[in-house]
Amino acid sequence: MTAREITAGETPSQTARLRLLRWFRRPAAPATAAISSATVLALGRTPPAELLRSLGTSLDGLAESEAARRLASAGPNLVARERPQTLPREILGRARNPLNFLLLALAGVSWLTGDARAAIVIALMVVLSVSLSVVQEHRSNKAAAELRALVKTTATVRRVAADGTRTVREVPVDALVPGDVVQLAAGDLVPGDLRLLATKDLHINQSALTGEAMPVEKSEVVPDHAAGEAFDLPNFCFMGSNVLSGTGLGVILQTGPATYFGKLADSVIGSRVETSFDKGITRFTWLMIRFIGVMVPAVFLINGLTKGDWLEALLFATAVAVGLTPEMLPMIVTVNLAKGAIAMARKRVIVKRLNAIQNFGAMDVLCTDKTGTLTQDRIILQYHLDFEGEESTRVLEYAFLNSRHQSGLKNLLDEAVVQHAARPEHAALAAACAGYTKVDEIPFDFQRRRLSVVLSRADGSHLMITKGAVEEVFAVCDRYMLGDSGGPLDPTHLDDAKREMEKLNGEGFRVVAVAFRDIAAPKAAYGVADEAGMTLVGYIAFLDPPKESVAAAIVQLHRSGVAVKILTGDNPVITRTICRQVGLEPGRIVLGSEVEAMSDSQLAEVAETACVFAKMAPAQKARIIEALQHRGHVVGFMGDGINDGPALKAADVGISVDTAVDIAKESADIILLEKSLAVLGDGILEGRKIFGNITKYIKMGASSNFGNMFSVLGASIFLPFLPMAPIQVLTNNLLYDFSQTTIPTDNVDAEYLSVPRSWDIGNITKFVLFIGPISSIFDYATFFTMIYLFGAWDSPGLFQAGWFVESLLTQTLIIHIIRTARIPFFESRASTPLIATTIVICLIGAAIPYSALGTTLGFHPLPLLYWPCVIAMMGLYAVLTHLVKTWFVRRWGM
Repeated sequence: MTAREITAGETPSQTARLRLLRWFRRPAAPATAAISSATVLALGRTPPAELLRSLGTSLDGLAESEAARRLASAGPNLVARERPQTLPREILGRARNPLNFLLLALAGVSWLTGDARAAIVIALMVVLSVSLSVVQEHRSNKAAAELRALVKTTATVRRVAADGTRTVREVPVDALVPGDVVQLAAGDLVPGDLRLLATKDLHINQSALTGEAMPVEKSEVVPDHAAGEAFDLPNFCFMGSNVLSGTGLGVILQTGPATYFGKLADSVIGSRVETSFDKGITRFTWLMIRFIGVMVPAVFLINGLTKGDWLEALLFATAVAVGLTPEMLPMIVTVNLAKGAIAMARKRVIVKRLNAIQNFGAMDVLCTDKTGTLTQDRIILQYHLDFEGEESTRVLEYAFLNSRHQSGLKNLLDEAVVQHAARPEHAALAAACAGYTKVDEIPFDFQRRRLSVVLSRADGSHLMITKGAVEEVFAVCDRYMLGDSGGPLDPTHLDDAKREMEKLNGEGFRVVAVAFRDIAAPKAAYGVADEAGMTLVGYIAFLDPPKESVAAAIVQLHRSGVAVKILTGDNPVITRTICRQVGLEPGRIVLGSEVEAMSDSQLAEVAETACVFAKMAPAQKARIIEALQHRGHVVGFMGDGINDGPALKAADVGISVDTAVDIAKESADIILLEKSLAVLGDGILEGRKIFGNITKYIKMGASSNFGNMFSVLGASIFLPFLPMAPIQVLTNNLLYDFSQTTIPTDNVDAEYLSVPRSWDIGNITKFVLFIGPISSIFDYATFFTMIYLFGAWDSPGLFQAGWFVESLLTQTLIIHIIRTARIPFFESRASTPLIATTIVICLIGAAIPYSALGTTLGFHPLPLLYWPCVIAMMGLYAVLTHLVKTWFVRRWGM
């Protein structure tokens, strides 16, 4: 059939087929050009025979040669995914930040000016920091890749062999093409967007696409009315969903990137947005670069003009730049994050991106999907009620007999009934049901929407039990049973029953009616016509229940300063019920249709106040996250479906689970092996510990270095020699940095962990400006002590040794003052490793002027009287710094 033949006198369905044919026969990469939603909706009403003809296929499937030709033209049936990082790319990614560039530049300057030792040490710091980052992130990515390898990769396809033989065989999913006829069975993934041709009790889970918790019934029946959207079509299945029960036969219309799944995948693959952690590190780095940009030229000019040796001035200015640069920052950050990753791994959490751990701590809003997060992601039988809404064992007995004896593939509802009946409190039920033998079955179909089984009692009488959609079961009933009596099912009773059903539906339950009929004249076979004159016995109500741990986890998150917002594609009625059951008052539930009509500013206002959003499309979830970020929030998102992909990508920290769809796991920063909000609570505390220890280093290093450079600037003006030689500055800085390498092991005060922590460069800047100059006060006191008490004006080696030791001891001491808002050593004590490195570095620093290394560095031994003086200055320094710190914390916070 040609396009010309179809065009003549075409109907709306023919127009859709023409679009499909043109799309399918497009020679250049047709799989990347998805057919429109309008076309899909029209194809849902196209007669199957015409659809198969337009696709150039049949119920027997494609010929192998034709399938090969189409595969070459359309390309493999694969959706987009992030390319795996090569080792060089990983190294470049971790090395590419301004701080590392600055350190390498300083190493280059040191090398060119003849200070090879300084150049080598600085370069080694960068190499070690980058190496640690690459190793840890590579391990995390490898673990995530192993999870992705578990995805099912074959489908059952009908094909015609070269000799004309009809075959049914398993082929790789990536080898499927439009026009392939595939068979579906319970447990299968839907391998493409397909139109159903035949079904038997087919139930599909498409929550990964739509967020709906309940399975969706599908059939080959052509709808007699227009569907609102593609997912509402009963005769269409989509890639990214899976078969829960039943069987089906379908023809594939779209594969790979052209599927709905593929189009969403394209939207989530790509470079991630910069997170709050990335932005904070970058802002701090540029803050230090600005400090260096002002101080270093000033030091260079002052020393060049006052000393007359411009090469020496350049070497000293380079050393000052190194002194101002927190060269251990990349290493401290990486070690902190790696330590957090190891701690989380013990709790069965895979950290794909290290900085996501800190983003946990900064997070003040957690947006999460409902299904499987608040709920158990499984259906249970909650109620078995009689006609008046009271608990009834008889209803459970009849429902159990129906579910136990029906021969079709058990769906989730049947499994829930059987599991409920197996509880210890219903032990007598098994005995009561043991005397029945199955006679016949009237299978479920989508017109009747009910299923009946006929059972034989021990006395030979027959019993028909029917369960199904409430309206359809009502239609075949003329009586009701209540206790041991009953009566006619008149319109008044029907209205009462409907009100009961509406109440249960309003509480989020899916309701199934149960009826029976005693058959006076048993026979060998039964049909639909026998479903008449039945007695309504009651209802069974199902629910995807909340997790027991969720309510406590939400309370803990709120106590930790994290607001929880629900973003779900599910029904607002069910969502409201689940939220209330877990202690989350939903208030106004905002629908996706409302979000779509809002401007960005309106959405930001609504997102700030509302906590539940229902019937959300994927892009709408991402919009809400971005709106919250624009309001200054650090946002986490937890989801596991393809519909969660854009939101996972947009969030500061994306969280998924190992059972999630592949694209969700690719988009996430963290993968949980247990989908639990309680695990997230642990992660938040771990993140805040990491952030606290990182900011300790930043505040200590920046304020001490900043104060020392003020001292250098002043001393350079009035001293006839350099206050400290370049190699002495670098040695001082290295020893001080080494004392801080154990900061990742340090304890963090409980009050610091109680609220979200995010970057505040303004606060850090103020801290540096207030705390830094305090060290300069005692530096100048040391200068005058060395000159007037020990006569060091004519002895540069003695002066430099005195300042070297005082500077190192006070800097190392300041670690314990700044690490806590409490009184150090008494109310808050550092970790044992941090105390140990402090003592070791202080002893090394004190011993250097008396050692061969001190001679090599140009130091002279210090007189004994120096030590009481420096100890007194250290005590005063500690007290003054603590007082200023306490005032600062009260005014601006830690």
